[in-house]
Amino acid sequence: MNPEFAYFLKVNTAFVLFYAFYRLFFYKDTFFKLRRFILLSFFVIAFLYPLLNIQEWVSEQEPIAEAIQLYTMMLPEVDVRAEGMVGISWFSVFRILSVSLFFIVVIILLVRFFFQLSCIIRLAYKSQQGYIQQIPIRLLPKPAGPFSFFRLIFIHPQSHSEKETEEILIHEYTHVSQWHSVDVVLCELVSIFCWYNPFVWLLKREVRHNLEYLADNKVLESGYDSKSYQYHLLGLAHQPQSGGLYNRFNMLHLKNRILMMNKKRTHGLSRTKYLVFIPLAGMLMLLSNMEAVARITKNLSRNVTAITDDPAVSDISQSGVDDNNTISMEYFTVVDQMPRFPGGDQKLLDYISQHIRYPEEAIRERISGIAVCSFIVAKDGTIHNTEIVRSVSPTLDAEALRVVQSMPVWEPGVHKGEAVAVKYTVPINFRLPEKKETEADTDQVFTVVESMPQFPGGDQELLRFISRSIKYPRFAQEHGIQGRVVCSFIVHKSGKIKDFEIVRSVDAELDQEALRVLSLMPEWEPGRQRGKAVSVKYTVPIMFRLQ
Repeated sequence: MNPEFAYFLKVNTAFVLFYAFYRLFFYKDTFFKLRRFILLSFFVIAFLYPLLNIQEWVSEQEPIAEAIQLYTMMLPEVDVRAEGMVGISWFSVFRILSVSLFFIVVIILLVRFFFQLSCIIRLAYKSQQGYIQQIPIRLLPKPAGPFSFFRLIFIHPQSHSEKETEEILIHEYTHVSQWHSVDVVLCELVSIFCWYNPFVWLLKREVRHNLEYLADNKVLESGYDSKSYQYHLLGLAHQPQSGGLYNRFNMLHLKNRILMMNKKRTHGLSRTKYLVFIPLAGMLMLLSNMEAVARITKNLSRNVTAITDDPAVSDISQSGVDDNNTISMEYFTVVDQMPRFPGGDQKLLDYISQHIRYPEEAIRERISGIAVCSFIVAKDGTIHNTEIVRSVSPTLDAEALRVVQSMPVWEPGVHKGEAVAVKYTVPINFRLPEKKETEADTDQVFTVVESMPQFPGGDQELLRFISRSIKYPRFAQEHGIQGRVVCSFIVHKSGKIKDFEIVRSVDAELDQEALRVLSLMPEWEPGRQRGKAVSVKYTVPIMFRLQ
């Protein structure tokens, strides 16, 4: 997913949630000032929360990391090569048309916005300046409904009685003194750039209504009779207007304004419900960073792939694996500007795809998986200290190291204006071509069935078996390495266990020990779907905890 598209998707999702949240909790209360703050917060937070980066903290939280792992596995695979060839014919055209439509509508709405703004400015220059009760006003040249815009109040005094003029001045001066036009302009600009989202327009309407509630409430607090004021509003409902971007006295939806004026004031303790907005904003920020981490993880592994179509023509070249040039140096893991392969990430993917050679032994044994390599990009861009962070098999690991060690000089990382050594990680996906189906291979593998597979004796016996069989690796004990290794395997319809793999790695030795223990398991009771035994993919977490 394009990062810009992901950003706008998160922004517009926030507007949907915020509007639903507003209607559920705040719509009927009379805390107009607090409600104004919350409505403006919706617009600010919707645009800011996708930019707040807590990805490092999120990745360190074990329960959250597990949720990210599951979400990453659910993300669809994208074939970049197919997208590059076939996608140009229709997807790119659709994308260009969509972007063009977006900007055309934005330009039209911006022209409308500036036209309305120019009408108000032109009217301000044409209107004479006057004073009523020492309040500066602009005298409208012909009868029209009163309104205000920033520090300007427009009124046609001859159309109103003295008492009505006083009510209008209090109402409009409230708009002016509390800078309500800032809210109006902000909402207008947001609705222009998010014109395709109806919930943005709904929130804009709620902002405008709440500003009128504030001004109406000020009139009533000043001692004016509510019924005569409401009749005054009804009398002005059909007067012509002079502009567009303004706070007008006789704004439509008078029914809502009259109902709100007659509504009993909400009890002060109800203000505490506004605190519910804090966990909502925190949840959005957390989900945004979880999605970002999952997307980055998926993009790193996508298309960094070795594929062989004919094992007979595979070029086996292991002689290139040499010493990994291990040296001692201080390095960073996160810097202002990360190291860059010459030409960028896409060139890195192309380089790996072009130079990798699938080992013949791995092809014969049908071994595949993602080998994760780490290395240090030194200040001069050279590669040092290559190592396997996540192992697949000795032959595939060696090939991954060979390719990484043969890479050209990188553009080094930069921190505080200086080139520095940075540790970098690259996943390399070894993927075998699909075999021709045989009767043994045509079995469908399920993930959820009516009756799930079961270890002989049940889950408690499985836990006892793992506890009795596991041997904590000495190296991991000495270095305080612990954590949860998540493994998956297939319980065949015959009950046999096969295709072990690590879903979530902790350490190479702990991973190997987890796989060793699971390989010792006896045959299971197979899963059943519609009364028949079927093959099922099963996941088991194994916790390594030091006492």
